Formats: sequence, structure tokens, C-alpha cells
Amino acid sequence: MGVAVLQAETGVAVRWTGFPLHPETPPDGTTLEELFAGRGIDVETVLARLRRVAAEVGVPLGDRRRTYNSRRAQELARWAQSRGFGDAFRERAFRAYFAEGRNLWLPEELARIAEAAGLPGLEALDALADPRWAQEVDADWARARRLEVNAVPTHVFGGRVAAGFLPHDDLVRFVGGAGKERRRE
Repeated sequence: MGVAVLQAETGVAVRWTGFPLHPETPPDGTTLEELFAGRGIDVETVLARLRRVAAEVGVPLGDRRRTYNSRRAQELARWAQSRGFGDAFRERAFRAYFAEGRNLWLPEELARIAEAAGLPGLEALDALADPRWAQEVDADWARARRLEVNAVPTHVFGGRVAAGFLPHDDLVRFVGGAGKERRRE
């Protein structure tokens, strides 16, 4: 079940906010082993847990071994949202990254994702050069810092914060106030 179902069932409006997850990642990406080097993290254990959780909540996840910088995808998502295609773009970008392992830093990849979401690819390339979308992502990142977001996804509702993929029923309870989360004062 997706965001549209949650919105229909609860009447809650969803606001997507970009988050700087590993903004230091270079344009050509990095292996997961390189990303977690020196942190005492076993990549295989992390991937096994992520696969299990993804399967439980129905999130597509491939055997991704590299991570890529998602900054440009966040900028293009803001543009797509302004055109009424935000959900379609985010869904396709998520699948491209997590299920297919595509590099979301590359403009040509982003143009293909935009086209798959129903947007003109050439306009997507132009949007990547428009500083307005970078400024909006900067504002998103500042909001994420204020909310102390440190995981993707993080859900915020009514001053409460819950991190991680949540099954649909748990999200419904969360927006109804009955979820297990920490409260921001």
C-alpha cells in the first residue's frame, strides 16, 4: 500500500522532505563496504536486515552493492512535485535506486526516470540547472536537521517522530496517535 492509500484512509496530507543521507558520496558512487569502513558495521548483516524489512512492508529492493549521491534526484523530485508528478517521480526514482541500483547523480538517468513518470526528459534536464530546486532542497535539509532526522524514511506527525519502514497498519496508527515513537517537545 502506498502514500495515496494512507492519505485516503486517514485524510492526512503528506509532505515529502529531502534528507542528506551520505551527501559526501562522490558522483560515481561508492561501495557499501567503503561507505561503512571503520564504523564496525557488517554490510552483509545490514543488507540482510534491510531485505527482511523491505519484504515485510512490500518495498522493492534489489541486490544493490553501491550507493550513489541522491542530491540531484531530490532536486528533480521538487520540480516533479511542482508539475503534479511528485509521487510518480519519487516512486520511479526509489525503484531505480533501491531495486535497480541506478546512479541517481547522473542527469541522463534522472531524465529517463522523469520520462517514466510522465514528464518530458529534456525539461527535466533543464530543471536540474534551475537553482530554485537546489534552494528548495537546501530548505528541506535544514528542516530535516531541525527535526533531528537521522534515518530514511522518517515519519513526522503531530510532533511525533518514527523512523524506519513501517507496515501500513502501523502508519495508520501512527497518524492516529497510537504509534510507538518518540515525542518532540
